[in-house]
Amino acid sequence: MSQQSEHIVIVGAGAAGLMAARELARAGRRVTILEARERCGGRIHPLPASQFGYPADGGAEFVHGEAPVTRALLREAGLPLQEIEGTQWSFDGAGLSHANRHDPHEAALRAVLRDLKDDLAVADFLRRHFAGVEYAQLRYSIERMVEGYDAADPEHASTLALREEWMDGGHAPQARIEGGYGALIDFLAGECHGLGVAIRLGCTVSAIEEEGGAVVVRCAGGDAHPCGRVVLTVPLPLLREIALPADARAKLIAADDIGFGNVIKILLRFTRPWWRDHGEDLADMTFLLSEETIPVWWTRYPDQHPLLTGWFGGPRTAELSRLDPQGLIAAGLDSVAAIFKLPREVIARDLMASAAINWMHDPFARGAYSWATPRTRQAQATLSRADGMVLFSGEALYRGRDMGTVEAALASGLATAELILRR
Repeated sequence: MSQQSEHIVIVGAGAAGLMAARELARAGRRVTILEARERCGGRIHPLPASQFGYPADGGAEFVHGEAPVTRALLREAGLPLQEIEGTQWSFDGAGLSHANRHDPHEAALRAVLRDLKDDLAVADFLRRHFAGVEYAQLRYSIERMVEGYDAADPEHASTLALREEWMDGGHAPQARIEGGYGALIDFLAGECHGLGVAIRLGCTVSAIEEEGGAVVVRCAGGDAHPCGRVVLTVPLPLLREIALPADARAKLIAADDIGFGNVIKILLRFTRPWWRDHGEDLADMTFLLSEETIPVWWTRYPDQHPLLTGWFGGPRTAELSRLDPQGLIAAGLDSVAAIFKLPREVIARDLMASAAINWMHDPFARGAYSWATPRTRQAQATLSRADGMVLFSGEALYRGRDMGTVEAALASGLATAELILRR
C-alpha cells in the first residue's frame, strides 16, 4: 500500500478530530490534522485563568450523565471530576423561590411519552396531546427546556430523541472537570503529538478533490495535502462551505435533517459572591432560572470562585444577534440586576472581569451544537457510511442521548477511527 493511501487527513482539531487522530495513530496510521483556528479544541474554549481566577470554559463546561468515553479518558489523563451540588432557584418576576416545582400533569406526560411510537416535532406533540388551557404551563416549560437546554426549535425538534431526558425530569448527573475541558484537550493534543500526528493550525480547508484514486485536501492559503482518506469533523454549518467530491456532496444533503442550535454564554467575575448576602439563603445556589433577557445563570458552587455564568440558548438568541460582546455583557448585568432587584451600577461596581461569546458569531462554529429532528436518525446513518474516501464525524452524528455534547464528539471520533481500521 502506498504511503499516500495510508495517510489520513482529519479536518478539525476539536474533541472528535483529536480522538479519531489518536486512535488512528495508535494503530500506526500517518495522520495530519488541519485546524482553521490557532488553537485546538473547537467549541471547547478555555478562557485565561489570569482573567477569571481559574481556567473558565467559554464553550462546553459540564460533563452530562454517565458519559463513559469522557470519564474513561479523564481517568487516563488523571483529571478528576467535581459533581455538581447545591440548590436550584427561580425568579418569577416578583421574587426568588426554589425551582423544583412539581407539575400536576407530569404523570400524564410520562404516560403519553411511554406509549409514543411514531416520532413528531415537540410542538406538534404538545398540540396533539396537551392542547388544553389546563396544560399551558406544561407546554411553556417543555418549550423553554427544549430551546434553552437543547438549543433546539420546538417546531422541528424530535420528541422521541428528547423522551428519555423528559422522563428523568432533566435530572441526569452533571459534573465539571477540575481544570476545565481545556485540560482534556491539552491531554489529547499531547497524546497526538507523542504519536507523531501533525497538527497544522491556521489551515482553513476550502476544498477536497479526488485525484487518481486518492484525495487532495486544499487549504485557503494554497497548501495541498494528498492522502488516502479524509475525516471531516467540523460543525454542520461549515461543511457546506467546503467544496466536496460528488459522492460526499450527495451524502451531505442529509445534513439538512439535523438541527443545529445557538448559545450565548456570558461570564461575570466579581470581587466577592455578593448574591450570598441576599435575603434568601443562597450560599449553595447553583442554577438560577428566570424570564429575563439572559434567562439562566449558575454559580461555581461548591467552588468558591465569585463568578456568575449566564446562558441563553435556542432560536430566540437571534433577538440579540446585533449585540457585540460588550452589549451582551450589559444585557447580562441588566438581567442579574432585575433578578436581584438591585441597581445595575451596584452590581457593576464589584465586576472584575467579563466575557461574552455568541457562538453564532464564531466564524469556525456558526452555532453551538446539534439536536435531533424526527428525520435525524436516518440522516446520521447516511452521513456515517464509510463508502467513500471522505468520512463525516462529530457530535452531530452520535445516535445516542448525548448528541450535541463533548461525549458525543469523543464517541463519534472513536467510532470513525475504528470504522476506518476495520476496513
